[in-house]
Amino acid sequence: MLNQSPKLSKTNSDDVFIASNLCWNVGKSSILKNLNFEIKRNKITGVIGPNGAGKSSLLRCLFGKNKISSGSLTFNHKDIDDHSRKELAQNIAVVLQEPPTQFDMDVFELVSLGLIPNLRLLSFPTTQDKQRVILALADVELTDKQHCSFNTLSGGEKQRVMLARAIVQETKILILDEPTNHLDIQHQIDILHLIKNLNITIILSIHDLNIASIFCDELILMDEGKIISQGVCADVLTQDNLKNVFKVHAEIELDSSGQQQKITFDLSKIASKHDSKPETKPHASDVF
Repeated sequence: MLNQSPKLSKTNSDDVFIASNLCWNVGKSSILKNLNFEIKRNKITGVIGPNGAGKSSLLRCLFGKNKISSGSLTFNHKDIDDHSRKELAQNIAVVLQEPPTQFDMDVFELVSLGLIPNLRLLSFPTTQDKQRVILALADVELTDKQHCSFNTLSGGEKQRVMLARAIVQETKILILDEPTNHLDIQHQIDILHLIKNLNITIILSIHDLNIASIFCDELILMDEGKIISQGVCADVLTQDNLKNVFKVHAEIELDSSGQQQKITFDLSKIASKHDSKPETKPHASDVF
């Protein structure tokens, strides 16, 4: 029996987002179903779950892209709809799963767009602002690409440019949808270390459960538009949850430090499941 979406605890000043019975519908389809959760300030919260679980939809609710259909969602203890678009932009930076395919500008110009939410009307970037852009490009190891056209970059490079733009924005909240998408393993680890060292509130969706357990303080496990479990990694990444939600068998153990989880998937169970499928014979209607 899967856990139901957790009930909210008493309001805490450390909670930056609080959702109560949050629902989001598209037409007659219910995508997010009665979600209850709290996201703590200055923590890294990972949103995990299989494809189609509702992870990206949830993130889009958090930065105001998706308007919730019912229930409530507060940001800094105020209804998210009561925040102006500028107020949200000054507080929340977003890096989406797929970087834009067309931006007719060079990398330095694109990263500089992160300055806009904090510029006064009709003002221009200062020398100090431009230095922030240079430092952000160095953080994501793209200094040598700053004068290149964004459209000429690889998918992984584009992803790092968008992260640099979010860093320049200097917001208190960073939301990332699959930030390691398109990145090789070295840049995955480098980017996640960089994100962790920002020391701000981070909410990210992520598929790699081992990486999630290393870098996240808490996890939200979703399936079919519902929250199955939320809490510290050890409470969420359990054998039962992996079996019930991801349909896989796994061994979960602690590393030599006694603190870090290590997940090993049992590939023999996956192989035997496929091998044991009975041979299917075509129906008469399948024969042409």
